[in-house]
Formats: sequence, C-alpha cells, structure tokens
Amino acid sequence: MKLYTFFRSSAAFRVRIALNCKGIAYEALPVSLPKNEHKLTQYLAVHPQGLVPALEDGGNVYVQSLAVMEYLEETHPLPPLLPAIPADRAYVRALAQIIACEIHPLNNLRTLRYVKQQFGLDEEGVNLWYRHWIAEGLAGLEAYIAGAKSSGKYCYRDQVTLADCCLVPQVFNAQRYRCELAPYPEIMRIFAECMQLDAFIAAQPSSQPDAV
Repeated sequence: MKLYTFFRSSAAFRVRIALNCKGIAYEALPVSLPKNEHKLTQYLAVHPQGLVPALEDGGNVYVQSLAVMEYLEETHPLPPLLPAIPADRAYVRALAQIIACEIHPLNNLRTLRYVKQQFGLDEEGVNLWYRHWIAEGLAGLEAYIAGAKSSGKYCYRDQVTLADCCLVPQVFNAQRYRCELAPYPEIMRIFAECMQLDAFIAAQPSSQPDAV
C-alpha cells in the first residue's frame, strides 16, 4: 500500500494509526500542504480534490479518512477497529464523525487560510477562531462520551476503535494551538492511554519522514 500523507494532517494521522493498529505495511508518500504540493497536477491525478490522505492499494485509490479506515476494516478485519454489536458500532462511528465531520472541518488548514485572508486576521485572530471551535467541539464530545458510559481505557471499553484513531490527532492539533484542555478529563484520559501504544506513537507527526 501507498499512503499519500502530510505529517501534520489530522486526517492522514487517523489513517496512519489504523494501518499501524492492523499491522499493515505501507509506503509513506509525503505531500506538503504548506508548499501547495496537493495542488500540483501530478497529485490531482491521484486525488482530484487535492486533499490528504489518499491510500493506493491494488491499483485503486481510496480517499476520505473515514472511508479509508472502513475499507481497511473490511479488507483486514483483524484486529477489529469496530465493536461486534451494531449499537456499539453506531456509537463508535458517531464519535468518529463528531470529530471528523463536526470539529475538524472548522479548523483544518484551508479553513484557517481562508478566514485569515478573507477577514484580515493576524496570527492571534486565527488562534482565537481555532480555540473557540475546539472548545465548543470538545465540550460536546466530552459530554457525549461521559453520557454514553461506554468508555473504558479507550473511547469504547478496552478496545481501540476508529473513534480513538480520530480522537488522538484532534487532541494533538489542540495542543499545538495551545488550547485549554483541562475541561475535558475523559478525552485527555483516553488520549493518554492511546499514547502508550506503539501504533499511536509511530503514527504521531514527529515520527513521520516529512516532519520538520
């Protein structure tokens, strides 16, 4: 497999974790977002949206991190990243989508670039935007996890799932922007547990070949 990735991309980070959890070897092909390499013709031929990640496997290219992780789950079912019970699978998918579909889009690089340029924000203005939406998003996520009473060591009991693959990169980004994370003890407890696992450690940004 080949993974088109960028070391700081949350979406690519998710897929790296999933690949590592399943013990799948892959070739990392870095695509620099700050250098706009994702907009080059040769990359658009791989992924017409010009986004990362993209996973190449068996001559096919798979895009969108949640879809890619579901593909890995279906083609490499062990160890599973989804629970066996349908209701529990829905819970894990909901957590993953809260992060990937609700929290992350407001804070990814292209959104931050747009608000900076469109509204003439300085660095502190961009940081305020980021921290506001992180605080709102993580507060809702914390409440959902606490209310569901389904967490154990990880988001779902003691099984690493797609939810953990999404949660850890989002916390990494929040830490990078110096967000206040003390109000989210359950999220941070799960994060700490995940970061004791080799699959997560190896996937983190600083461990990537394009880390700068």
